[in-house]
Amino acid sequence: MIVIVGPTAVGKSKLALHLSQHFPVEIISADSRQVYRYMDIGTNKPSLAERASVPHHLIDVVEPDEDFSLAMYHQLAIEAMKAIQQKDKLPLLVGGSGLYVWSLVEGWKIPQAPPDKTLRQRLEARAEQEGCQSLYQELQDIDPRAAVKINPRNIRRIIRALEIYYATGQTPSQLQRKEMPDFPVLLLGLTQERSELYRRIDLRVDKMIQMGLVEEVEQLLKKGYSPSLPSMSGIGYKQIGQFLRGEMTLPQAIDKIKYETHRLARHQYTWFRPGDSRIHWFEVSVTEEEADPDFMGVTTDKVKGIIESFMS
Repeated sequence: MIVIVGPTAVGKSKLALHLSQHFPVEIISADSRQVYRYMDIGTNKPSLAERASVPHHLIDVVEPDEDFSLAMYHQLAIEAMKAIQQKDKLPLLVGGSGLYVWSLVEGWKIPQAPPDKTLRQRLEARAEQEGCQSLYQELQDIDPRAAVKINPRNIRRIIRALEIYYATGQTPSQLQRKEMPDFPVLLLGLTQERSELYRRIDLRVDKMIQMGLVEEVEQLLKKGYSPSLPSMSGIGYKQIGQFLRGEMTLPQAIDKIKYETHRLARHQYTWFRPGDSRIHWFEVSVTEEEADPDFMGVTTDKVKGIIESFMS
């Protein structure tokens, strides 16, 4: 398997599409938002033409109001990997969701605890009344090893960890084992100077607005999808929803999307560290305006060389 990681907007999908013209690959998305149907612009999904040029997996998997978990992603991704390998092709895993990527690369054994809506509602009510820190403290008391890996503000992951404990009687740390894949894995990382990355993010956000992100959110709300759904709380959808409810102006919403996406990029570097020796890192130094049709010039040639050596 080949894996392309890095922060949002750095060019992972573009590189994957370029490589698909030179190697027998099929792409598996490692994006926690592209699994939702009807959410195309705000998640920056590959276009229909791009998906027609090379098979893509784990895109448009569930409705926006359906539950989707790491366990579900892991199972579907494993099935896709096996199907691709049986065709004598290479799975090309592409995305910025560290949880999804490392679960596959490191062979995590995900606890099979189905969602418990009643328990989740009770824990969500507690979080509203007592604050997120109360639930996080409970998780620290139950499973400090799991708690240290979770952002104290990430209420969904805190609730999921507690849900696993209450459903199985075992802590997430006890259940989450690792069994490395029995096939070689090549990890490629794209990185970029921070100010240039932020500029690319801002350009992408502006393009999303031009492409109709506001209209996309309007259509989702008209379909009856609640703003409180996990899918609708993603960057872009949350802020445009606030604009549509009159809670902020459109320029304010756009600025907030850019700010939150910058923050996401910084967080992604905690999952994919440039100092991680398992990853072959490539500095993307060209700007979008200067990028040649071959994507990144010398960078692409180097990537292709490493893949050729890996395949041989």
